[in-house]
Amino acid sequence: MHKTTIVTGTAAPLKRSNVDTDQIIPAVFLKRVTKTGFDDALFHAWRQDPDFVLNQPEYQGAKILVAGPDFGTGSSREHAVWALRDFGFEVVLSPRFGDIFRGNSGKQGLLAAVVDEADIERIWAVIDESVAAGKGSPEITVDLPEQTVQVKSATGGGLTVSFEVDAYTKWRLLEGLDDIALTLRDEAAITEFESRRANWRPKTLPVK
Repeated sequence: MHKTTIVTGTAAPLKRSNVDTDQIIPAVFLKRVTKTGFDDALFHAWRQDPDFVLNQPEYQGAKILVAGPDFGTGSSREHAVWALRDFGFEVVLSPRFGDIFRGNSGKQGLLAAVVDEADIERIWAVIDESVAAGKGSPEITVDLPEQTVQVKSATGGGLTVSFEVDAYTKWRLLEGLDDIALTLRDEAAITEFESRRANWRPKTLPVK
């Protein structure tokens, strides 16, 4: 998992609330046995509509998804995070997240940043203004150490808002630590313990 510090890129506004994990990635795609290649499954039903936001040229290559409240609710599936990451998103901004989705995001290198609903609407307004002026989606910088979101309007001006993220998830993202990497921080202690363990007992295989 790569380290997340400052993410700069364009944003896509998902002006929908109560987006559950089945809408993010339908259950039919959960049959795949890999952890990558889910970009085609992201919002699959909605992407059949040519007018859906992610089908618009202004938002191609966006790194930041600006969503409405209650994003990632519903059933637990890491695939929702994988699909967002595979599509190119590194940050999701929302006033509220499903608890399990938020936890999965922190473990998989996706920053789920909690932004006040009024500030989300202000960000949407700047995006809309920029796109309407023919300037495309504006550049947004998400600063994890400072916990700020800076929007640079292509038509002049912009805004800066703050976001919330719990301290433990912030640390994991800054250090780039998934669950395996966390375990490997204790590799020396594990190896030393295994060296004293009776041969007939189960042992952990060494990492290659």
